[in-house]
Amino acid sequence: MELAHSLLLNEEALAQITEAKRPVFIFEWLRFLDKVLIAANKTDVKEKQKKLVEQLTGLISSSPGPPTRKLLAKNLAALYSIGDTFTVFQTLDKCNDIIKSKDDTSAYLPTKLTAVACVGAFYEKMGRMLGSSFPETVNNLLKSLKSAESQGRSEILMSLQKVLSGLGGAAASCHRDIYKNARSLLTDRAMAVRCAVAKCLLELQNEAVFMWTAELENVVTLSFKALENSNYGVRVAVSKLLGTVMATALMPKQAAVMRQNVKRATLEEVLELMATGFLRGGSGFLKSGGEMLKVGGSVNREVRVGVTQAYVVFVTTLGGQWLERNFATFLSHVLDLVSHPRATQTHVEAVYSRRCVSFILRATVGSLLGEKAQIAAAKDICQAIGKQMKAVEAVVNDTNIENKSGAADVAASQHVMVCALQELGSLVQSLSATASPLIQEPSIGLLETVTSVLLHPSMAARLAAAWCLRCVAVALPFQLSPFLDRCAERLNNLKTSPEAVSGYSFAMAALLGGVHQCPLGIPHAKGKMVVSIAEDLLRTAAQNSRLSLQRTQAGWLLLGALMTLGPSVVRYHLPKMLLLWRNVFPRSLKELEAEKARGDSFTWQVTLEGRAGALCAMRSFVAHCPELLTEDVIRKLMTPIECAMTMMSHIPSVIKTHGAHLKASAAMVRLRLYDILALLPPKTYEGSFNALLRELVAEFTLTDNSANTTTSLLRSLCHYDDSVLLGSWLQETDHKSIEDQLQPNSASGSGALEHDPSSIYLRIPAGEAVPGPLPLGVSVIDASVALFGVVFPHVSYKHRLQMLDHFAECVKQAKGVRQQAVQLNIFTAVLSALKGLAENKSTLGPEEVRKSALTLVMGALDNPNPILRCAAGEALGRMAQVVGEATFIARMAQYSFDKLKSARDVVSRTGHSLALGCLHRYVGGIGSGQHLKTSVSILLALAQDGTSPEVQTWSLHSLALIVDSSGPMYRGYVEPTLSLVLTLLLTVPPSHTEVHQCLGRCLGAIITTVGPELQGNGPTISTIRSSCLVGCAITQDHSDSLVQAAAISCLQQLHMFAPRHVNLSSLVPSLCVHLSSSHLLLRRAAVACLRQLAQREAAEVCEYAMSLANNAGDKENNGMNINPFAPGIGSRRDVHGRHQGINITETGLEGVLFGMLDRETDRKLCSDIHDTLGHMLSSLAVEKLSHWLMLCKDVLAASSDMTTTAPLGGEKDEDSEKKDEMDDDTMFTTLGEEDKSKPSVAPRWATRVFAADCLCRIIMLCENENKAHFDLALARSAKLRNPKNDFLVLHLSDLIRMAFMAATDHSNQLRMAGLQALEDIIKKFAAVPEPEFPGHVILEQYQANVGAALRPAFSQDTPSDITAKACQVCSTWIGSGVVSDLNDLRRVHNLLVSSLDKVQTGKGSSSQLYRESATTMEKLAVLKAWAEVYVVAMKIKKEAETKPKKAVKNGEDDDEDDYSTVDELPPDSLITLVQPELPTLSRLWLAALKDYALLTLPAEFASQLPPDGGAFYTPETIDTARLHYRNSWAPILHAVALWLNSTGFTASESADDVSTAVPNPQKCTTSILLNQAPGTPPSAKSLQETNKDRMHLILGVSIQFLCSPRPEEPVEHVTSCLQALHTLLDSPCARTHIAEDQLLGVELLNVLHRLLLTCNPPSVQLLVTGVVQQIVRAAQDHLQEKRNTLRCLTILPSVLFLITQVLKDTAVKTTGNQVSPPVTAALQGLKNVVTLPMSMDEEIHKQWTNLIRSTLASILEYSQPEVSKPVLDEVSMLTAIALFLWSASTEIIGVQSLQTGCMNRFKMALNSSDPWVQAKCYQLLLSVFQHTNRALSTPYIHSLAPIMVEKLKSVETNRPKNKTELLAVQEGIKVLETLVALGEEQNRVHLLALLVPTLISYLLNESAFSSASMVSKELHEFALQDLTRIGPLYPHAFKTVMGAAPELKIRLEAAVRASQASKAKAAARQPPPTVHSTPTIKLKTSFF
Repeated sequence: MELAHSLLLNEEALAQITEAKRPVFIFEWLRFLDKVLIAANKTDVKEKQKKLVEQLTGLISSSPGPPTRKLLAKNLAALYSIGDTFTVFQTLDKCNDIIKSKDDTSAYLPTKLTAVACVGAFYEKMGRMLGSSFPETVNNLLKSLKSAESQGRSEILMSLQKVLSGLGGAAASCHRDIYKNARSLLTDRAMAVRCAVAKCLLELQNEAVFMWTAELENVVTLSFKALENSNYGVRVAVSKLLGTVMATALMPKQAAVMRQNVKRATLEEVLELMATGFLRGGSGFLKSGGEMLKVGGSVNREVRVGVTQAYVVFVTTLGGQWLERNFATFLSHVLDLVSHPRATQTHVEAVYSRRCVSFILRATVGSLLGEKAQIAAAKDICQAIGKQMKAVEAVVNDTNIENKSGAADVAASQHVMVCALQELGSLVQSLSATASPLIQEPSIGLLETVTSVLLHPSMAARLAAAWCLRCVAVALPFQLSPFLDRCAERLNNLKTSPEAVSGYSFAMAALLGGVHQCPLGIPHAKGKMVVSIAEDLLRTAAQNSRLSLQRTQAGWLLLGALMTLGPSVVRYHLPKMLLLWRNVFPRSLKELEAEKARGDSFTWQVTLEGRAGALCAMRSFVAHCPELLTEDVIRKLMTPIECAMTMMSHIPSVIKTHGAHLKASAAMVRLRLYDILALLPPKTYEGSFNALLRELVAEFTLTDNSANTTTSLLRSLCHYDDSVLLGSWLQETDHKSIEDQLQPNSASGSGALEHDPSSIYLRIPAGEAVPGPLPLGVSVIDASVALFGVVFPHVSYKHRLQMLDHFAECVKQAKGVRQQAVQLNIFTAVLSALKGLAENKSTLGPEEVRKSALTLVMGALDNPNPILRCAAGEALGRMAQVVGEATFIARMAQYSFDKLKSARDVVSRTGHSLALGCLHRYVGGIGSGQHLKTSVSILLALAQDGTSPEVQTWSLHSLALIVDSSGPMYRGYVEPTLSLVLTLLLTVPPSHTEVHQCLGRCLGAIITTVGPELQGNGPTISTIRSSCLVGCAITQDHSDSLVQAAAISCLQQLHMFAPRHVNLSSLVPSLCVHLSSSHLLLRRAAVACLRQLAQREAAEVCEYAMSLANNAGDKENNGMNINPFAPGIGSRRDVHGRHQGINITETGLEGVLFGMLDRETDRKLCSDIHDTLGHMLSSLAVEKLSHWLMLCKDVLAASSDMTTTAPLGGEKDEDSEKKDEMDDDTMFTTLGEEDKSKPSVAPRWATRVFAADCLCRIIMLCENENKAHFDLALARSAKLRNPKNDFLVLHLSDLIRMAFMAATDHSNQLRMAGLQALEDIIKKFAAVPEPEFPGHVILEQYQANVGAALRPAFSQDTPSDITAKACQVCSTWIGSGVVSDLNDLRRVHNLLVSSLDKVQTGKGSSSQLYRESATTMEKLAVLKAWAEVYVVAMKIKKEAETKPKKAVKNGEDDDEDDYSTVDELPPDSLITLVQPELPTLSRLWLAALKDYALLTLPAEFASQLPPDGGAFYTPETIDTARLHYRNSWAPILHAVALWLNSTGFTASESADDVSTAVPNPQKCTTSILLNQAPGTPPSAKSLQETNKDRMHLILGVSIQFLCSPRPEEPVEHVTSCLQALHTLLDSPCARTHIAEDQLLGVELLNVLHRLLLTCNPPSVQLLVTGVVQQIVRAAQDHLQEKRNTLRCLTILPSVLFLITQVLKDTAVKTTGNQVSPPVTAALQGLKNVVTLPMSMDEEIHKQWTNLIRSTLASILEYSQPEVSKPVLDEVSMLTAIALFLWSASTEIIGVQSLQTGCMNRFKMALNSSDPWVQAKCYQLLLSVFQHTNRALSTPYIHSLAPIMVEKLKSVETNRPKNKTELLAVQEGIKVLETLVALGEEQNRVHLLALLVPTLISYLLNESAFSSASMVSKELHEFALQDLTRIGPLYPHAFKTVMGAAPELKIRLEAAVRASQASKAKAAARQPPPTVHSTPTIKLKTSFF
């Protein structure tokens, strides 16, 4: 191929290659020459010109193919225009001679065609230079036109078009000749010729005035005729001609008008002419447009569709401003079309006409008008509707029954209403929130007008009005709830009007169906309202027969619509629904039979409608609430469904009895039944398969149906790639909605709402504007086919065989058209079944089933109907897939091979070649590998059959399928296939577009197969690659859009595999040109390719696109500056220039793409444009910052003015002012060309939203690029160094302005985007200092803008989501620290304060407008914003607290005494703003956290949630509420932790405080006081418990989150959570809690460890380590306290053992009863151990108890006297025992065995012979008896007191001998006294009866006293003193005791007297009273 790249043709190289390759070589040379001539040096060209001309003219006679001749002509013309022109006439004559030649053989044809092409190219390029010779040339061409065959005719017409284009007005003398000769060919057999004529005449009308004056009507007539039996290409070309001619007639061009005095047509005349085509069709044309068209005869659909397109061309050519001015006239004309009886002869025709009119309105109003103009248009439509409705009301209220014409008017008006309301709905929906003025201006009365149509007598009009209301509600969601209420109210008030019941229920159903498009939803209560209305309607249906039908339908329709609200609403009504469904059907067969016997036709109609309605509601339930479909619910649903199935078999007899009018209702029941069964699992109804399949098969084989109705599903079941065979690519054009009418299957494109009212609430299928269910007859068949596919895989093989045999029989029985219909339906069903089998991975069945299926399918491969052949091929492939056996596949393949070898007819050859392709497609390369060679060789042979383009198309299509499916296995066949593809591309006439499309597909498939190998440099790969490039070049240059689209996708593949070899400099400009193509598929392909290119090489793409703009200036007259905003129609000067319609200005390709977003509606296309712009932005925005910001600013500027032609970019406003001053005349003469450089429509809201998103992306990109973008000083210095440098910070004012414009727009989506941009700007620029004012930041100057942007978002009527976003921005702004002056901050702060009030009071009106969770969202956003502000405030406070200390140290104690005290904060601290709200906030925050904690519980704990919701959510909206909590919990958690820490956990909360803080107190008191069973009265908790609950709440939420942070959770949540934990653990209270609960601490550490391993940002890891430090610190502190305990327990056994051993070994009795130091120490040690605070700790408690018990046991054991050992010191041992009794608790030592042991030791001591031991024992017992714990002391008192009393009584006979014995007695008496004191009042007498006699017994009588020993006397004195003290203490008891024993009394009195007598004597010797003195012998250390 490289040899072909030379200026002169390399003839040697050409001679050496084979004959077959020469055409490719020549083409490649011509391609090279085409590029090189433009770039070459003129002198070089002139030198070689002679030789070049020889070579090129020589090629003319070498029979070149179509692409070659095109290039050859182009090169020759270019050569003459660059070089010398003196031989041009010679060459021209040569060509003319060839054209004149009489040789008509097919061999000479290519030469002739090439000569014709050359002539055209010469005139196009050189025009008037060849002026003198043109009459002869034109005559010559016209002469040969008469005798030429179709290819020749097309080529000659194209040349004539070029001649006209080149000469312009100079060719005037030939205009009439050309017109006369060409016009007759408008009705040519060949479609390509019709297209060529249309294009030629279109060129002619530019200059030929007569065409749009005198000849106007003839041109119109001819155009209509040309549209009859036309194809899509012809319709597009002819409609363009017709529309343009009409526009020119109305507004001629100035130049033409100047030359001749022209009579202009009026708008009425022009529209009248167009209407004749719409209403009448082509044949038989009435001269006077005004004469009423007579009814009768049918309108030709192709003509109507063509005229519809012409209307659009007409308006588009006149332009948006013309439409704005004349909209009312145009609207009324278009609506008149559809009210004309001719347009609505049958129902289907009426629907088709409506579709056409809707298309006209949508394509003009929707794309040509800006938002302001659209609002004005909506007003006009409103008025039109109002006017119609008034007329209708007049007829309805007219009592004159004879008024027949009135009834006809009403019938006609319904179609007008449908069109007007649909357009109004579409307009409002596309305007979205921008449409609010329409609702708010009462003068328009939009709602009243639309609502009035709900009472229209016609159902179609009522449904359209309901649909329109749904559109309004979706556009303006705040209207949704009020609409529902209004409809409910009207429905109630007008219950007795059938129209009202029907209309208002339609409206309510439509509105409910729109809820899913409104993110904020509707209040939950609306569901209850709908259910009650529906129930009421169903209940009262039977009361009034006039309303029965409407009420029944309305009731079920509403219930069906209710289901679309989803499970959260339906859950509450399900039991009621199940009951309603059960009751609407008979319960048993008996009831069914009984039902048949009674009832008339009307009750049957109502019954059937009711059942259809019930089934429809069920279907809606199953489709929209799959979560509620438990097995139990399905079982309950099956009862009525099975009943419905049984009923089906009874219906025919009912219809027979009561009349055929019930057929429609019965069909509706079947449709609903099939629909719901298709959604349920087939297992649930397998018992009814037999009956069901009988119904289904009868349905689609048309057994009981006399009409030949066909299903609409066949196309969708065939493969998308087969569109070229089916022509279904029409679905992918801009004209889809009207082209559908012309498809062959039944009722195609006749979808309308009235066919199935339930579609008013269903989701609209993607890509449709309005739901359009097909007519009932088709829908039922569709549903039966779909259900058949679902059921078939579950049916037994026996039944499958029966059905397949039955199908064959049905086909055989039917004849003619009916056979075609039956066969189509059967094939669709079989395909559906095979698809079902494949999806279920089941097989077809045994041999006989396969055989039957195969017979059926193979028979259809020879069917004359191409759709059936296509379906048969598809079925064969799917069969091979589900059978999956090599032998079966081989058999099928062999059958087709044999057929193809023998068959000669087109039908079999196409059918069987497709069969091969489908086999490979479904079995793949591996499964069909052995057949590959045969398949390829056969298909390659078939593809060369030049006699039949159809065979070529089908075989090439199959070949492409095989290449695709074989993958690398095809590698061996690539070269022969490629060579054939190139040969065909160079020879097949361009008019066979399908062949070229398939060649393009093959080429693409080959490129994919070779794949990455294409980068290689080997000779074979180079050849393959250059062949592919040549193939792409040929297809790129084809005139058909679909072929060009195929070429683009081939180049896209090539670019993917071998990017170096794709020449972007030529590809990109051609893609840019295609962006304004009128063909959607081509625009899609171009954008998809640009998207891929921009991903890798955005800069080059933009550069090459700009080159197109720059070249525009160089070439005059090439149509470059054509408005891109008018799809496909440009200025009419050179409409067919190469660069038609592309308008790349200084905004570059980006600008064009932004412009496309405003007029493209195709989702895929828009998404690709977004992506392309995204890639370009990512690569280029930072380098070309100003350019991109300007782009965004220009788009967003439309927000501020919303004018129609907003001056964008550099234009001055003066121009626009001048424009307004232009008078009407000049306006009219300029035909919409006034300003081509501006976009005709200001950017729409969706584009503006995208621009705002782009703005955010630009900021983000700059952030990753260079610090200088966010540093003014750096940026300025860099700019000084290099003025080309550009930084974001320099554009800050623009950024703020853009964000402001967006944030204050009408459109809610744009407001959201604007607020987001504002937030980003604040975050990124908050810290940027202002170099000129040190200490200030750059954003300070924009405070007013920020405040103004935020304020509107807090108004009462703002949707919750916007307010929520605005709260976020507020907190960002307040927390950013930009504004340091509190007074300035207050502006924004007040917005938050007012919101907080709203949170507390419960929100006013808006809470009634949206779902409750919208309020949740808003309230939580407010709390989150406050939390963020509080967090920042506390941070500032903390910093402020640390700063002043430093200030004081530096000794700056001058007059700045604000800072002298550390506690004072700077006066403007942010915390002062938050402080007043904290009490409220803290409660609300805790409430929110509690809610969040409950909502994050796993599903199995759902029953634990409070039944009436939480503080901020209702149980009905729990699922949506969860999301809002998820967004806001983290900052709130952090704030709560800060608050708790700052209050030191001392703030308690009481129930009454809470109820004031939270909007619905009855909920909150239970929900905020944590851990409390709902319904119990709030008990006042202790502060400690409350704090524990708060701790658990915070730690629980944190651990739950940190365990598994969701990937979508922002990293800020993780940091907030960690900071909250850190703050919390700052407080000692929390640290103690976490340290005491060890499990909690460990769990937290585990979670943090995992987080440390999985979370990347270092900031997070630092925080994690901080929290870990805190936990460790808490544990350490706690250990400090606890360590002793733990250590104790480790060493305690040893310590105790040592102490007891020391005691045992050292407590030895000594003389003098001295206590040795070791014993004292041991006893002290025991006391210390026993009194340790161990018993507090539960874990240790048990161990501790055991230790203490065993120690005591040891001591008891040691204190037992042993003979062998030295005598023990009992006192020390007793002291030890008493220590235990005194210090340890009862539960430790109150054990029976220990108690007995202790008592025994005391008893032994009491009975000891040693008085010292006795005395000490009494002392110790005293301390034991006095123990505060009665449980401990009582057993000892009971056991030991009697022994003591006995001992003391015995003293009387055995008085003490020495002081020690006396001491013992005294101590004993002391114990007794204590017992008396301890005793209760009633027991006192008994106790004294023991003490007093004992004491009296110690008294001596006078005689004994004198002789008694000293000790004895002391005892006497002691006793007497005691008695005198006791008497007054207990006077009553004392008297009782003395009275009982007179002898005691006497004894006492005697002693008293003696005592008084001797008092004086004994005073000196008397010892001090012992009662008050301590014992004389005393232990060294006191242990008590």
